[in-house]
Amino acid sequence: MLTLQSPEVVQETALRWKRETKIAFVPTMGCLHEGHLRLIRRAKELAPKVIVSIFVNPLQFGKGEDFEKYPRTLELDSESLEGLDVDLLFLPTREDLFPQSFSTAIHVDGLTTALCGEFRPGHFDGVATVCLKLFQITQADFAIFGEKDFQQLRMIQRLTADMNLPLTIVSHATVREEDGLALSSRNRYLTPEERAHATRLPESLKQVRATFQSHPEFPVEDILAPAREKLEGVGFKLDYLTIASARDLIPASGSTLAHTISEPRVFFAGRLGATRLIDNWSLAEEMT
Repeated sequence: MLTLQSPEVVQETALRWKRETKIAFVPTMGCLHEGHLRLIRRAKELAPKVIVSIFVNPLQFGKGEDFEKYPRTLELDSESLEGLDVDLLFLPTREDLFPQSFSTAIHVDGLTTALCGEFRPGHFDGVATVCLKLFQITQADFAIFGEKDFQQLRMIQRLTADMNLPLTIVSHATVREEDGLALSSRNRYLTPEERAHATRLPESLKQVRATFQSHPEFPVEDILAPAREKLEGVGFKLDYLTIASARDLIPASGSTLAHTISEPRVFFAGRLGATRLIDNWSLAEEMT
């Protein structure tokens, strides 16, 4: 496995590879878990060459968020990537990607307004900006993103289409623990007691889905209220628990009838203790 820091050298390497083959790319912030590894295995199915980046992107962290304490496990991550036969590990520094002279920001309107966009101002601009840079550097034909960050996925799909990037964005289903909790690098912040309470999150989303499907005549608020009560009862502080169309990510009003929502998904974000968790699930598909 090549391990490179320089964006210029990575781009030169990728351009050389592209003369003969395809490249799949998985951007990460490190602290790799099974969810990341599934994305990488999917990348290996898509292209003969696979590039993985590890970069904790400062542009997507707001004031008071966990940039400084975000878990960094580079040695273990590198071993995992070696075991998967990744072709290139890209390890840029902040100065490599965002030198002092850097003065450009990418904004994707619409899809980034609601949900986490309301609670993390500037976050999606930071994600869009770093992703566009990474796509240009790696020259990828495919980039793989997980559905746990569904709003991020939709934004990246929109960015790719709007900018006519010669790149296919491939989505991957959320990878979960046996008890249903979505895998996340931030799960390690949870205390043992909080981790036990965290199981209420997938249970609550399952409850929302069951009610949504069995009572399509119900208004959204009647479907969400029992789940909200359950989550708050074990200590969750909710940013939002809402139902929205996967097309536009605009939350439905509480009086909206379930059966009128196209491509419905339930979206959650909130804190358990000091840890912010997000999740979402399609309401038109089976939950496992």
